[in-house]
Amino acid sequence: MKNNATILYIEDNHDNRKLVSRVLQAEGYIVYGAESGESGLAFVQEKVPDLILIDLQLPHIDGYTVTAELRKMQSLVDTPIVALTANVMKEDQERSAAAGCNGFIQKPINVDLLPTLVEAYLVN
Repeated sequence: MKNNATILYIEDNHDNRKLVSRVLQAEGYIVYGAESGESGLAFVQEKVPDLILIDLQLPHIDGYTVTAELRKMQSLVDTPIVALTANVMKEDQERSAAAGCNGFIQKPINVDLLPTLVEAYLVN
């Protein structure tokens, strides 16, 4: 599924968006960035990505709420949603799973491991 797979990364931190985009684009992925939950929700109205990466600590509408909203959309039923987060406590993992995340990738991001993790979510 790798090359040409589209990924939406919802992240308010510009540097994080840029880093993740650069790493994944080097692997052949097409990466779209959204700087807020609102812009991420608007994006999926126009285009359905193959994978959504989401920061849970978003301003205005947090990542848990955005994920729950994304999961209500019929077009995204089979789209994996993965939290990129520094929140690695068991409660945070349970809360993200309850919202509809398929898993999480811990921040700070290991750029060497990121493509392998992303590919695993795309294949499964």
